[in-house]
Amino acid sequence: MARTETADPENWEKQIRKGWLELAILASLRDDRLYGLEILRRLETHSDLVLAEGTIYPILNRLKRDGLIDSRWVESETGHPRKYYWLTAPGRRRAVVMARYASTFLDRIAALIAPLLGKEEK
Repeated sequence: MARTETADPENWEKQIRKGWLELAILASLRDDRLYGLEILRRLETHSDLVLAEGTIYPILNRLKRDGLIDSRWVESETGHPRKYYWLTAPGRRRAVVMARYASTFLDRIAALIAPLLGKEEK
């Protein structure tokens, strides 16, 4: 049975956002060591990626397992420790490669969809 647009009209949007999560997380850690909630806030502030807390931690765990980020528990002044994350050297390299690919890909997609938006190719 073919899926219809009415089955879940926002599913395609969710899939697109999901595809950008890894790059967005790596980019958010470019210059800072952040704990999970700070990463979520940065994603919300600088992109259209609004995630539940439970969504980000499996991704962070996978990125750590892959050697792209590292983490450390730090005691907090508010009483509970926070786990801070940062990019490793391989994580920085991966982020740059992904960003270059994304930039080229998005330029090509923009050119492809320009006629749908009533824009002429330059």
